[in-house]
Parts: sequence; structure tokens; C-alpha cells
Amino acid sequence: MPSGSTLPLTTGLMAALGCLSVAVPKAASTIETVAWKVPAKAPDAAELALPGDVTLQGFLGRRVAVNASERLAKVDLEPLLAGFRQKPGSHPWIGEHIGKWLHAATLAWAQTADDALKARLDDAVAELIKAQEPDGYLGTYPPNQRFGLYEGADWDVWSHKYCLMGLLTYHQYTGDAAALEASRKAADLLLATFPARKSILAAGTHVGMAATSVLEPMVLLYRLTAEPRYHEFCEYLVKSWDEPNGPRILATLLTEKQVNRTANGKAYEMLSNLVGLCELYRVSGEPRYLRAALNAWEDVVSKRLYITGSASQGEHFRDDHYLPNGESAHVAETCVTTTWVQFNEQLLRLTAEARFGHELERTFYNHLTAAQRPDGAQWCYFTPLEGRKPYGPGINCCVSSGPRGVALVPPAAAFTYRAPGAPGIAINLFELAEFRTTVDGEPVGLRVRTEFPKEGRMTVTVNARRPVSFALRIRQPAWAGTLKATAPEPLGAVERDGWLEIGPRAWAPGTSLQVTFTCDSRLIPGDHTNASKAALAWGPFVLAYDTSENPGLPVPSLVALGDAADQAPATLASAAPLRLTARVRIPRSPAPKVATLVPFADAGARGGRYAVWLRAPDAALPVSDSLFLFADEARSQTGNVSGSITDGDPASFVVTFNGRPQTQAWFEVRAPHPVTLGRVVFTHGQNFHDGGWFDTSGGKPRVEVRRTNDGPWETVGEIADYPATSSRDHGGLKAGQPFSLRLTTPVEALAVRVIGKPAGGDNPAQAFASCGELEAFPK
Repeated sequence: MPSGSTLPLTTGLMAALGCLSVAVPKAASTIETVAWKVPAKAPDAAELALPGDVTLQGFLGRRVAVNASERLAKVDLEPLLAGFRQKPGSHPWIGEHIGKWLHAATLAWAQTADDALKARLDDAVAELIKAQEPDGYLGTYPPNQRFGLYEGADWDVWSHKYCLMGLLTYHQYTGDAAALEASRKAADLLLATFPARKSILAAGTHVGMAATSVLEPMVLLYRLTAEPRYHEFCEYLVKSWDEPNGPRILATLLTEKQVNRTANGKAYEMLSNLVGLCELYRVSGEPRYLRAALNAWEDVVSKRLYITGSASQGEHFRDDHYLPNGESAHVAETCVTTTWVQFNEQLLRLTAEARFGHELERTFYNHLTAAQRPDGAQWCYFTPLEGRKPYGPGINCCVSSGPRGVALVPPAAAFTYRAPGAPGIAINLFELAEFRTTVDGEPVGLRVRTEFPKEGRMTVTVNARRPVSFALRIRQPAWAGTLKATAPEPLGAVERDGWLEIGPRAWAPGTSLQVTFTCDSRLIPGDHTNASKAALAWGPFVLAYDTSENPGLPVPSLVALGDAADQAPATLASAAPLRLTARVRIPRSPAPKVATLVPFADAGARGGRYAVWLRAPDAALPVSDSLFLFADEARSQTGNVSGSITDGDPASFVVTFNGRPQTQAWFEVRAPHPVTLGRVVFTHGQNFHDGGWFDTSGGKPRVEVRRTNDGPWETVGEIADYPATSSRDHGGLKAGQPFSLRLTTPVEALAVRVIGKPAGGDNPAQAFASCGELEAFPK
């Protein structure tokens, strides 16, 4: 980057970045940039790193690298552009995806200077602009369906938002005038439409929040053009929140201070609006905007945030401390995780407070990278804390959002700030390898060499051409204990507000300091919905038990952590990849076993079942004498709930629902060798509005056995005490209710299954059944 240039990057604008006024020349920083025409009335306290001025190492370095090379460089752009060329698009919000890709790919290119990625960016921008209509329309809807003017709320404004974000990001990093002009034309069409023809609330779903989230790029466009009409439109968007039946985002967060009581609680859209509100605060200096944003942040962190750094169930903010872990709860939409990252980077920029750095670290090392497959190629839509990960390569909002979140990691690794009487440099992430900036016009670099996460030690070396004065901050995470910095000469380091601070002082070229901290395992007791459970962590990594790493050990619901008095509840086995061992208790074992634990970010990558929360050290283990305890299991269709019917825990149920018709549903358990059965117990799973039980109108569920691997299924009886049910009526069945068949003569068999007609509520074509446990006993 040429000395003296500026890059006004923002959280929403691909990087949640602050702008450093000058950067040290280097290959990855020779990118032409543009400056704001409108200065901030509320200047940033922290100027986050430019992407090309940061090098990462270790776990985060690898995840950022594969995000660029295995995802962004390989996305098929044709389906993302098709709806702009031939309207209507294939999906109501298909138009968002090209903007999201431009947003992420631009930042990745700015860090890597990859020529092939730049060529893809240039082509994609040119094709998108070519599809723009003369009046500025930049969407995928036909004329009679645009902006909700004719058929009610839609996703047209929402898609324009992401097109604007992508084009403006590209313009800022390249100076491309065509991208800015296309953004201006699209924005002018929005101004001509709202509110002149209709309230913008009527053009967006979720109480209008989808449409009003265009606030963020509109603020940025104002800052890039200095044209007051864009600022006026931004203020209109905020005022629209208070229209009749509006979301009342600002008013509710200032009074009730709870996100689940704001609008309809839709997490992604609300956070998107709050990111825009932070941008508007930066321009206007209106204190209510920042206060509302902070109220929302504090509510999420105190009542709605998983220990892994994300929020939402079923895409909404729910009740206080309601944090279910399983797949059926639709945990932590990746769009929410990414927008939470953007929100925290905005607040870190505005305040330079360590608490926002803490939350970024939590999310980066856990829920964000847990949604990303370790090879970078695929993403999860939801990422449960227990079960299996549903990675996918397709086109959906989360697969497009996740890469944006990872592309936001490098700028958050370090930043500059103004210390009293001197400039300052802050290290925010411990896997920073190098940060290049300027101090009073003098090129300065920090080089970091670390043993993290193997052990708590790093060496920070100052690179400069001559002595330079600045203050140095290193963030003090709670997990790291007390940071200590030493050098050949006294440093005068002090702890202040979550930072270890040194100086301001003069730094000679080549000065090095040693920083030590605690990097060890710790037990995290569960509460609320995780009472009687516990989790383990190592440094910032939340750990998980994964069946694929623990052959011979049972499913997670049957595992309890070891002694709570252990000083080190887990022991490091490998640093790269990170693996730990811990003592665990399992049923039928008088002595503890040793289990391997992996980062939540890596769990499930090999298809195994995993869990973050295990039974606490003082929790009782389930007691079962079933001949099929821990046995292999199967069912007629895999279903969308990942529990177990052989784990002794009826609460970890399974279903056969996957949207495909089935005339018979069955659940099977199989022993490694034949066993003698005297009694079979089937435990019902759970009732749903659209099924989940057996329909007995044609007969009770049957019990069948198979005596050999290749032998036929033989009926040995029916579950006579199963209630009378129909497709729509579950007959009073209760979750976890057991039913038995006692055999008149014991049977030797290798496998047992229960089979019957599934119930489907009002949609028999999607009928399904559920099961909590399938057990068998000698007597």
C-alpha cells in the first residue's frame, strides 16, 4: 500500500475494519484504496488492522488460509449471477449471495494479493454491473414483484443491501469507479421508492428488519460520496422502526434492553440492523445509537450466548438462559455467528474495550470455525453443541455468510489506538504472527513467535528502522491467568481494563519482550439448561467428546467427566492438531477410562457424534442392564434428530423423519453376538405436531428378531400395551413412556427391531415415528 494512503474499512464492509492512515509497503499492501469524504463525528478508539498488514499463524492462520483457497476461490459464481441476468431468480433471496461473496473475496484478496482471486473479483463485478437496469435496479425480481410494492414483504431490498456491500467493499479496495457508480444508482432507486411509494417496513420480512438493514451500506455510501441525501435516508430508516407495527429496535433496546423482546426476536436481521446503527453512530455521534447497541450486546452476552460464542435457536433470540444443545433446536445459525462477529468488531472499533476482543476470540476459536469444515470447503447452516454437523456445499444464506466471518478474523488480530500523549499498538489475538503499521510516519512491525496453544509463551519483537515511541497493549483473556512481560530492561507493565499495558516508551529496533501466560485445561460447570453437566476447555478452545476419536467408548450422553478435584482435568496430547486426554466415567466400568477430546471446531469432521457438555464429575450415570446397551443401531430413515436408542437415556431420542414418504417405520438394535431375549422394551421418543408415533389403526407395533446376519426378520409378538392411536391422534402418549413385550419362550437373536405404521398428522406423505430407547433383557 502506498505510504500516506488511507483505507476506511468497516465491520460490515467485509472487514469490520478500521482504517490505518499509513501502512508499511509490502507486496500484499500495494492495493489502491479510497478515503472517506465524510469524517466520523464519533471517531474510532481502535483502528483495526488492514488485512494485508496482518499475518496469522497456527489454528486461525490455517482456517483463514483454507477459507480463501478452498472456498472463496472455488465457489461457482454462475448460479449467483443467473438471477440478475434472467429474472426471476431461483429463490426469493438468491440475490444476496453474489454480494456476500464479493464482500468476503475482496477481503481475502486484500490479505493474500492472489492474482487469480482478483481476476474472479473483476469478472464478477463486471457481470453484476452489466445486469443492472437503467433505473438502477440491482435485484432478481421481475418488474411486477419488486420491493414489495405489489405483493407484500419480500427480500428484494435485503438482496440490494448485499449487492451494495459487495460493490462498496470492492470499490474501497480497488478504487473502481464503476462499482461506486452502480452503488449510487441502486441507492437512488431505493430513495425514489421509499417512503414516497411505500414504507420500507412493508418491503421486508421480520417486522421490516430485513429491509431496514440496508442502513449499513447506506451509511458507508454517504461517507464515500458526502451526498446528504444518503444520510437523510439513513435517519429515515431508523425513524421507520417506530412506525405503526414497526420493529421499534431503538426504543425497545433503550427501555426493555432485551433482544428477545425486540421486534420478533429474529437474530440475524436484528444484528444486521445493529451493525448499521453502529455505523450511523460513527457518522452522527448520537449517543442513543451506541447505548442501544451496548444494551443489546450486554443482553446477549449475559443471557443468550453459548460458551462457544454464538446465539439463537431456530434463528431467533429466545427466553433468558434457554440454551439447548441438540440438532433439533437449530442452534446458532451461521449467519447469526458471522453478524455477531461484525457487531463485536464494530464495538471494539468504537471503544477499544477488551471485552469485545474477548468475545471475538471466543467466537473465532469455537462457533465460527466449528461451522466451517476444517478443510474450508463446506459450512453448516446450524451448528449444534451435540449431535452431528450438517456440513453442506450448496447455496444458502449461511454457506455464503460463514466465509465472511472467517475473512473478518485477520483485521481483529491487532489494532492501533491513541494512548495518552502517544500512539499505541494492541495485540488482540495470540496467533498474530506479524503486524505492520506506522507510528508517527515511521514504518513499524511487530513479529510474534509463540508456542501457543502448546504452552503459554510468546516473544514479541519490534521491527523499525530507528527508535520509535509508542504504547503496547496485549489483551488479557480470563483463561490466560496473569500475563507477565519481561525484557532485558524494565518495562513498567501494568494491568488495566483487560489489557497488559507497557509504556508509552521508546523502542529500539530489534527490541524483544517475553510474554508468559497460563495455557491449561479448565472445567466449566453447567447451569440452567446445562445443570448437572460440565465442559472442558484449553485456552480459548472449548473441547468436545467425539465418538470418532474414541473407539470402544460409548456415545456422549453416557460419558461423565472425571474427578472435579483434578487440578488439570485434561492433559495435552498433541498441539497440532490440538488433542487432549481426560479421565471419564462410563456405565459398567468400575475404573475410569481415558477419552480423547478435540476442539469443538474440529468435532464431527469425521462424521462422529460429539458433545461439548458431558455429565458433570458428580453426576450419576444411567443404569441399564439392556443386552443392547451401546450396541449398533439403525432405523428405517436416518431422520433429523441425532440421538441414540442404545445409550440408556430415553431423552436422547431419534426419529425417522426426513421429508420422504414411508409406509413402515422401524428401529433396530444389533449385538456383536447372539443374545437370549426374554423381554423387549420400546420407549417412545417424542410427539410432534406432524407425527412422531406409530399409527395403530391397522395394528399395534410388532417386535421382530433376526437370528443371524443374513437371516429373515421373524415376528415374535406385538407391543400390546401401546395405546390406540391414529395418524392425527397420539392417544395420550408421553415422551419417554416405555412399553414391553414379555416373550413366553426366550429367543436367541442377533438383532431386534420394532416396526409399525408411522403417523403423519395432516401430511401422511411425511409420516414418521420416534424412539427413545430399544432395550432387551434376559427376563
